[in-house]
Amino acid sequence: MLKLDLLPFEIPFKHPFSISRKTKTFQPVLIVRLTQGELVGLGETTDNTYYQMTVPKLMESIEEHRAFIEQYSFTDPASFWADLYPKFQDNLFALCALDLASYDLYAQQQNKKLYELWQSDTSKNPLTDYTIGIDSIKNMVQKMQEMPFPIYKIKLGTQEDLQIITELRKHTSAIFRVDANCAWSAEETIKNAILLKGLGVEFIEQPLPSDDKAGMKLVFEQSVLPIIADESCITESDVKECAGLFHGINIKLTKCGGITPALRMIAEARKLGLKIMIGSMNESTVGTSAAAHLLPLVDYADLDSPLLHAREIAQGITIHQGKISYSDKLGAGVSLKEEG
Repeated sequence: MLKLDLLPFEIPFKHPFSISRKTKTFQPVLIVRLTQGELVGLGETTDNTYYQMTVPKLMESIEEHRAFIEQYSFTDPASFWADLYPKFQDNLFALCALDLASYDLYAQQQNKKLYELWQSDTSKNPLTDYTIGIDSIKNMVQKMQEMPFPIYKIKLGTQEDLQIITELRKHTSAIFRVDANCAWSAEETIKNAILLKGLGVEFIEQPLPSDDKAGMKLVFEQSVLPIIADESCITESDVKECAGLFHGINIKLTKCGGITPALRMIAEARKLGLKIMIGSMNESTVGTSAAAHLLPLVDYADLDSPLLHAREIAQGITIHQGKISYSDKLGAGVSLKEEG
C-alpha cells in the first residue's frame, strides 16, 4: 500500500528565462510524494506549454488513478511503471513524477543511493553546463559573469545569434554549447556551424523543427559540428529515428516518462553509437537530483535548473563549478524544505 500526496509549487527564476519561442519568470512544478511505512519517495514533473502540460492537468491525471496507486502492492519501480503505463501513456509527464518517487522510495528500501541500483561509478561523472537564456547581448554577458562556469549552454534563435557568441567568447575561455530550440533552417545551421566551431562551440542542440527530417539529414551530413536532438527525441521510440539524423540525444526524464524508460533509451543510444546528454526542464532540486544519478551513464549534462531559480523548495544535490555532488541521504537524496 502506498500513500500519495500531490504538492504544487511555483518557483521564480533569478532572471526572466527566455528561449526562442517564449519567456518565463517562474516555473510551475508538481512534486509527488509516495509513502510506504516510514519511508518517503519524492518525484517531480513540470508544466510546459510546448507540450500542452499544466500543473492542474497533471494533478487531474494522477488523481484519476489515485485509488489504483494507493492500493498498489509496490515491489520495484520497473514493475510499477509497467503497470501504470497503460493508464498514463497519454501523460508521460505525470508518469515521470510517479516513477521518480518510486525509485527514490525503492532505493531507500534497498539501503542504497539511487546510482548504486545500477552499480555506477560516479568518479568520472560529466560536468553540467550553465544555461544563458536569450536576452540583450549586454545582459547575456552579465549573466555569464555572474556565474563563472567551465561550460555554458547558450540559448539562441534571434537575429543576433552569431554576434552573441562572438561577444560572449571575448569574456571567457569556457566551452560553449548552443541550443537554437528549432529556430534555424538547415542552411543557417550548416553555415552557422562553421563560425561557431571557430568560436569554441562543442555542439549544436536541436537547430531545426522536429518535423524537418529532410533538413536534419542534410545538416547531419554537412555540419562541421555535432548535432544533438532535443525536441526530436521525446520518448523511447524516437531514439532509433534519431540515428542518421543526429550525433546524439538529450534525454529528459519529464518528457520520456521517468528513469525506467530513460535507462532503456540510454541502452538503445549506446547500441546506435549516439552520444547521450541528460537534460532538464527547469525542475527543482527534486527532479534534478534524480536525473543526476544517471550521470555515470551519459556523456553530457544539462542539469543546472536549481542554479537558475531564485529559491529552492528542496535539498539534494549541490553544484559547484559544474561538478554535481550527491547528498548523504539514501535514494535520490532529497528532502523538501516546505510544503506545497
